[in-house]
Amino acid sequence: MNMITIDYHDNDRVMAVKLNRGVINALNLELVNQLAEILQKAKNNDNVHAVVLGSSNDKFFSIGFDIPELYELTEEDFMFFYHRFNRMCLDLYTLPKPTIAAITGHATAGGCILALCCDYRFIAEGKKLMGLNEIKLGVPVPYLADCILHSIVGARNARDIMESGDFYRPEQSLQMGLVDNVLPLEHVLAESIAKATMMASLPQKAFELIKLNRVETITTQVLAHRKEKERLFYTCWYSDYARKQLKEAIEKF
Repeated sequence: MNMITIDYHDNDRVMAVKLNRGVINALNLELVNQLAEILQKAKNNDNVHAVVLGSSNDKFFSIGFDIPELYELTEEDFMFFYHRFNRMCLDLYTLPKPTIAAITGHATAGGCILALCCDYRFIAEGKKLMGLNEIKLGVPVPYLADCILHSIVGARNARDIMESGDFYRPEQSLQMGLVDNVLPLEHVLAESIAKATMMASLPQKAFELIKLNRVETITTQVLAHRKEKERLFYTCWYSDYARKQLKEAIEKF
């Protein structure tokens, strides 16, 4: 089942990727694998110069993990999923081409992480929420997202975002530096594509090297600690407290 749609713009130089798994775009292994495959194709396609990541609806960019499905996985299967998710996020973060998140709906938890992995984030005005509520479920924010968040919003804002587990409206997200622009809903995708088109016109090798310098420190840090950080996440995920919180979350899903 295809959970992602792809359109091309600017003579096929801009790839617009839209999550299309129901309304909430909950992340399971199949969706993660499809997105990872598309990112690899974008990386290897010399004609694609920029990528826009969005949603097929204006309710949710992505709610994050598909908790009802992931809750039922064996430990081995969940560990495999979580490793694949982290690998895909790192691929998005390090993609040697400009990436713009077109956030037309709520981007929470894992959905917020996908947006953080992009170079730019444009969000619709109004009540579209962003945030990392992992602490309320009894698990830490995944290590890559933790590192990226610190680099984007600074230590104090990163602390408040992760330790409160709160969700933020667009103007708050803009004030903290979580997003780059707040736009009318009907302009988000068009402005994201326009930004991608402008970025696609830049010398690609120069951009690639500039981005490499920007992501190099975090990439090295994450790869050095990946196994231990993932192990610690598993420990929390299967703790009594987290299982209770996750079960309660399933009832509201």
